[in-house]
Amino acid sequence: MAIERILLDPNAVYLSEDDVVAKINAATANIDRAGSVEAAARPLVDAEVTAPKLSSDAAKLNLDAIEELEREYIKTNPQAGEYKVTGVQVDSDGKLAVDKSDTAEVE
Repeated sequence: MAIERILLDPNAVYLSEDDVVAKINAATANIDRAGSVEAAARPLVDAEVTAPKLSSDAAKLNLDAIEELEREYIKTNPQAGEYKVTGVQVDSDGKLAVDKSDTAEVE
């Protein structure tokens, strides 16, 4: 299971399949990939954590107790065929960004 990002642009313009291919081909030359990822730019691994961890139930209760506008996370309850949402934000350009699981819930 992975997390996907969906961007909804209120100013979106329709592109044909040929238009999309042409834009991808034009942008491909500008792609630059980092050779490595520094520790500060990735999640910590267990060996890097020295403080004890909360149980997932205790952590969830703590987060749920925070006021909605303060907690900075989305609570979801997806049903069968729906997707878990892990993040929602409006980018500075006005586009709605949604991060979600790429796998629908089974039950």
